[in-house]
Amino acid sequence: MRDHNAEAAALPHFDFDLLMHDYMLKTFQPWLDGVSALELGCFQGAFTSKLAKIYHSVSVVDAAEECIKIAQRRADLRLVAFYRQTFEGVVLDEQFDAIFAIHVLEHLDDPVAVLKRCRDWLNPGGKLFVAVPNADAASRQIAVKMGLMPAATSVTEAERKHGHQRTYCEPMLWMHIKQAGLRPVARGGIMFKALANFQMDAALKAGIIDQKYLDGCYELGKDFPELCGSIFAVCEAS
Repeated sequence: MRDHNAEAAALPHFDFDLLMHDYMLKTFQPWLDGVSALELGCFQGAFTSKLAKIYHSVSVVDAAEECIKIAQRRADLRLVAFYRQTFEGVVLDEQFDAIFAIHVLEHLDDPVAVLKRCRDWLNPGGKLFVAVPNADAASRQIAVKMGLMPAATSVTEAERKHGHQRTYCEPMLWMHIKQAGLRPVARGGIMFKALANFQMDAALKAGIIDQKYLDGCYELGKDFPELCGSIFAVCEAS
């Protein structure tokens, strides 16, 4: 049996990850409509807080009790409905205009089964927003060339400790989406990324790179989605 609290505790904390939230929402912005949203996995509530500013009603499902406790301490999340349950087991008696599965699918034992549940939780015309770490990101390909991992799709020991079951490449993500009966209305990459997260944090702290550099990497990622840190899809029920 998986220990979701232990996996959440093993997740590294990077400032770069928090900065990525804004770039993800900037990418999703054309499809951010409706009044109700469901977030699968909240970690400590940083992305939830941004969703609560966009949607009138926000619900969260997370199996890690400690993550929910931390998120519920945030004053701006007092009106969010939290469900401490697995995505596979939770019972939700409503449908949503938007569902967010951000860096979640790589953690799941059966991502297609959860994607099928997401399809059923969508209101007619609703959108599922999916983003996963990209196996083919420039940073991972460099790590392979350095001999730090055998293949870009490998799951490292550190990743396995915080619950990763796979590392997505584009074909795998599109296959899982199709198998779940979902249709992408938009897809691509977010943020060209040549450095690992800890290196991005160190470079930001030292002033070697800044917001303007990140903005440039975001724009470059539109030209080279296959080299981005994350790949995404905005989906509808097919």
